[in-house]
Amino acid sequence: MKTIVIKCGGSVLDELSPAFFDALHSLKNDGYKPVIVHGGGPAINAMLDLYKIDSKFHNGLRVTCEKTMEVVEMVLSGKTNRQLVSLLAEGGLDAIGLNGSDGGCLVADFINKEELGFVGTVTMVNKELINKLIESELIPVITPIGASEDGNRLNINADYAAAAVAKALGAERCLFVTNVDGILVEGELIEETSSSEIQEYIASGHIYGGMIPKVESAISVLDKGINRVMIVSGKKAFYKNREWAGTAITSKERVK
Repeated sequence: MKTIVIKCGGSVLDELSPAFFDALHSLKNDGYKPVIVHGGGPAINAMLDLYKIDSKFHNGLRVTCEKTMEVVEMVLSGKTNRQLVSLLAEGGLDAIGLNGSDGGCLVADFINKEELGFVGTVTMVNKELINKLIESELIPVITPIGASEDGNRLNINADYAAAAVAKALGAERCLFVTNVDGILVEGELIEETSSSEIQEYIASGHIYGGMIPKVESAISVLDKGINRVMIVSGKKAFYKNREWAGTAITSKERVK
């Protein structure tokens, strides 16, 4: 089974174009099985503001108290997941929303309850459940919420959740959907690079601003045992006629 795990950040959900959904059709037509993991940062921040709950981050992770966790789960499962499943349906794709804590889909454990609260790391993925949905010709759309062994709901970084799902399913690649074509250096799209080259691009100032956290997220996925990740655009067809569009990042050094 050729599985592709696609991570959609919450900030790009409103920018997904018809061409993005065409690319998903192309993937399916060529025998690929897409699985989507999504975030919802901007919508979570907006809801926390509404409830007058402070947003705090520690080492890039959202500090999650019980009240924050309630908002995170409400937004991810009740708003962004519904939104994405609906967009897929409008694009002619059969999808099913799945809370990561349902059916043991994502089993997780606390990272550091004292510092981070209800924030987790994935310890097990119920790949049998996900594969059953795939075999039913459905696209699973998974929230990055895990359940601990003792039943606590835990907030999981969506990049790390996507990496865990990709590794468990033996995915061919993991895609990060953004609002840009890929990594641009001096206006030119870099089609393939390595994690060490990316560090050089950052040090030289060729990669800067909002692209830095995007590429660092991609590299963190490579560190979790995925061989190839891609940064692609949600505004265009990232896959067409068996060709990929975007920037592929590998952990291995490239022969120049």
